[in-house]
Amino acid sequence: MYGYVVISNQSSRLYRVGECLYRNGHGVYFAWFSVRGKQLKRSLKTSDKELARRRLAELRKIAARLHGSDDRNLRFEEVVKSWLESIQGGVKPSTYKRRVVCINQLMPFFKTIPMRSMTAADIEKWKLRRGASIAARTFNKELETLNHVIRYARDVKGIILDNPAEKVRNRKTAAATIEIPSKEQFRRLVLELRNEPQAVRSGAAAFAEFLAYSGLRLGEGREVQWRDVNFDLNTLLVTGGETGTKNHQDRTVPLFPGLRRLLEYIMKERGEIINEDRIFGVKDIRQALGSACRRAGLPRFGHHALRHFFCSNAIEAGVDFKAIAGWLGHKDGGVLAAKTYGHLRSEHSAAMARRLTFDAMSEALPESTIVFRQNG
Repeated sequence: MYGYVVISNQSSRLYRVGECLYRNGHGVYFAWFSVRGKQLKRSLKTSDKELARRRLAELRKIAARLHGSDDRNLRFEEVVKSWLESIQGGVKPSTYKRRVVCINQLMPFFKTIPMRSMTAADIEKWKLRRGASIAARTFNKELETLNHVIRYARDVKGIILDNPAEKVRNRKTAAATIEIPSKEQFRRLVLELRNEPQAVRSGAAAFAEFLAYSGLRLGEGREVQWRDVNFDLNTLLVTGGETGTKNHQDRTVPLFPGLRRLLEYIMKERGEIINEDRIFGVKDIRQALGSACRRAGLPRFGHHALRHFFCSNAIEAGVDFKAIAGWLGHKDGGVLAAKTYGHLRSEHSAAMARRLTFDAMSEALPESTIVFRQNG
């Protein structure tokens, strides 16, 4: 006969309905069994009995393998070392570097803790002590990294059954304000760059224009070679060099009029060119941009503002978000572009709408109004 059993860590009674299988008053099934003398109690997160049986069987297999693992006593620092080795060849160097930075911040809290002994209380202690002193974006990145390590310990090493960090929520981050130069501000910025001999000699002046006319990311623009430019087809191949583009896929963008003019000018100035040469030798234009903005009395625009400038011009020209996404290297068909620049589309649409009138009762028409007249 089966009967009721009270389990101390559950708020309701559990009714035994089979071997190692229990059900609470809401019909949700639970597993409760012993492995090598250790009691394990887990919700099977279903009210379907057959599914619960299958999940119980799988859980028991995992638990048996877990408690027989040679890695079961590995400490956090040891698991981290293996995890970093496992991802190093599969991510971009910049991504790997960010993960290492996060790990260095996590180490003081978890370094010597055996992975199988890590609890929600350990995570909460980190959250309260570390989370109070860092920005939300930094906290979220460290939490993401911690989850990666724990999932590696669970899914690859087979050391633990559960992830005690998975229920910790990301902190809300303040919406980033996108600073986009107006066309007049961009013109003044370019003039300041061209009038600065060092910016011209280093290539920073031309590179700033290149980013604004192409929409490329800084790292993508640095890697462009002359062989990537096809004046006959009017295209530019974006490869990202050895490290690749952000999504690891090459793409082709048109030689927009401003971009083509700039490249033809650079080619004429240099005379003989080699296809394998990078067009720009400068790696960072932050200082050049900052100095030019200061001299021109402009907000401090960074290199990414030039990418935003490209997008705003594309939107004003009536280009759809799907096409813009393709030029930017987004693989979502325009979702991110619409989310990021949708307000610009709305503002532009509203401005254009004010130029149209269909009011037959209005006697005076505003300037720049498009008037539709019937023939006859």
